[in-house]
Order: sequence, then C-alpha cells, then structure tokens
Amino acid sequence: MIETSIKLRMGQHDAHYAGNLVDGAKMLNLFGDVATELLVRYDGDEGLFRAYDSVEFLAPVYAGDFIEAKGRIVSVGKTSRKMEFEAWKYISPNTKAGETAADLLEEPILVCKASGTCVTPKECQRVEH
Repeated sequence: MIETSIKLRMGQHDAHYAGNLVDGAKMLNLFGDVATELLVRYDGDEGLFRAYDSVEFLAPVYAGDFIEAKGRIVSVGKTSRKMEFEAWKYISPNTKAGETAADLLEEPILVCKASGTCVTPKECQRVEH
C-alpha cells in the first residue's frame, strides 16, 4: 500500500505546558497532514478524516524535538481508507551541552501511534485502481 512521512521540528510556539511540553494534539495535527497526502496520492483528492479508532500517547514531546510522522493506508473500501500512523522523535535538544546543542538519538522514540479511517467520496476519486 501507499506510505508517506513528514518531518517537523517542534517550535517554542508548539509548547503549551510547563517544561516546554508539546500538546499531544500536535501529533494528531501531523497525522491529519499525513492522511491528506496519502489520500491525494491514492485518490487524487484530499478526502475527509472520518474518525480515529485508536490514539496512544507513548512519550513526551518538547519544544525543539524533531518528529517524523509516518502513515500508511492498510485497507481500502469503496470510499473508506483505513490508515495507521506513528510519530517518532529522532532529535532532541541537549541544553546541558549548550543553548544550541542537540542530539541525534541513537534509537528514535515512538511518541504516538494511532489508527483511523478517512473517506473520499466516489465522485471525488480521480485515480483509477
């Protein structure tokens, strides 16, 4: 099936809680962007996000962290597209080493995973399969 990913640095403006903690909703925002790209690639249309079946927040995300959000279509109906998503932290600031120091993590950390369903109305599907 189709897979895609986006990479983004969490900025200071993304931090909403003490200690520069980023709201988990930011990961869902990234998953929405990944879903849109998947639908454009598969159907030639942005479609609509119908519902999340499952969302798990597994590790904290802070301002300055670099996140890679990945998604894939795992099954297809007439108009529905079942998708799975993961968000991985792969770079983190290292303020102990200096104001501008950061570390490439030896192993990326899975910070969030989710699954959901998107819908592309039949009349909007422009790609033949």
